[in-house]
Parts: sequence; structure tokens; C-alpha cells
Amino acid sequence: FLASNSVYSVVEKLIFLSLYYYIINIITVKILTFNFFSQNYKDVAVLDYRAPSLAANSISTHFSGDREAAVVLDVACGTGLVAQQMKRHGFGHFVGIEGSQAMLEVARESGLYQDLKQCMLGEGQLPVQWGLFDVVVFVGALSVGQVPVDVVKEYCKSTKPGGYICMTTRSNHDNLQYKASLERELKQMEEEELWTCVESSQVEDWERAVSEQEHGYISGAVYIYKTL
Repeated sequence: FLASNSVYSVVEKLIFLSLYYYIINIITVKILTFNFFSQNYKDVAVLDYRAPSLAANSISTHFSGDREAAVVLDVACGTGLVAQQMKRHGFGHFVGIEGSQAMLEVARESGLYQDLKQCMLGEGQLPVQWGLFDVVVFVGALSVGQVPVDVVKEYCKSTKPGGYICMTTRSNHDNLQYKASLERELKQMEEEELWTCVESSQVEDWERAVSEQEHGYISGAVYIYKTL
């Protein structure tokens, strides 16, 4: 394509190729990282990773419909930690989206999901139908270096009117700028009357700190919105 297009200068072609391979490398690193964690995901127990149970508890508090019949979209479902927790609260119909094929295989083996789809979030069209889901959950994916904040609006469209969207993010120092951007996006969507906030909770003991700059536990946040 580049060779046949005389409009591009040599410099422009080199810039184009550099950007192309930079993006490909980022995607490749993400996939390799997620595939690695699919084989070591039980190690999150060492971190005392509480986001899946906290999200499931919050959803259970607010959802008053038929849980067994409710269709739940688990975004960046990983190996199925959130579905496991929601199953304990009576939910039984799950659709999962995940970028890592290896993680999808683990999720499939769990037997919790009626449908699983592979998709790198923010890098293509949504592989789900709009207005289909009673509950959409984003747990563990909304943080710096993972998913752009604007994907939230896309997945809001996949929720039924009156449905719930649950999101979590970390509140440690490295993620504060992303968290602020996320909260601006959530507020903007509320001002656009796409949804209304029903819960915004700050949790001190979110997970064990792993960086040298942090000790003990880092904090996090749970957000629940109801679509209009």
C-alpha cells in the first residue's frame, strides 16, 4: 500500500510504519501479559484482591429483579472471578468479553458463561448487541495502561433501560490521574442523562500493595450506575 502511494514522502512512510509497529507491539505485550496471568491467576489470592466480591456485593444490594433470568455482561472477564462471586448472589446467565484467548479458555472451563467473546477493549466494534443486558460489570480493567475511559459510554449502550453498570478502579498513586479522568467521564454521562449514580464507594483495603512506594493495602472505588 505504502509503496504504491506516491503522495507519501519517505519520511511520512517511516513515521507511519513506526507508529504501526508501536501499536502492534503494545497490543502484543498486553496479550502476552494477560496470557501469562491466565496461568497464574490464582496468585491474586496472595494479593487479597477484593474487587470481584465487592462489586458482586454492591450489585446484589441494588438489583431487585429476577437474578436467575438476568443477563450479565462481564467485561474483561478474565478467568471468571466476578461471575463466581455473582453466582453466589443468585445470578446465573453470564456473557464474557476478554482480550486474552488463554484467559477465555480458563473462563470457559469454569462452566459459568453461556457465551464468551474475544475482544481487545477500545480497539474495535463491540461484539455485543445494544440494549440486551440487565447488568454490565467492569472489574479490574479500568486502570491506567489497560482500557481507555471512553469505552464506558460504548458499553452503557449495551445495557437495557433501567439496567445497572458496575465499575471498579484503583485509588493508588499510579492510578489517580486515570481515576480522575474516569470520574469526569462518568459525571459527563450523568449530565447527558444517560444514567444516574446509585453508589460511589471508596474502599481503603482494596488489595495488597506491591510497589516499593506503597505499603499495606492500596485503596479502590466501586461505582454503580442505573441507565435511563
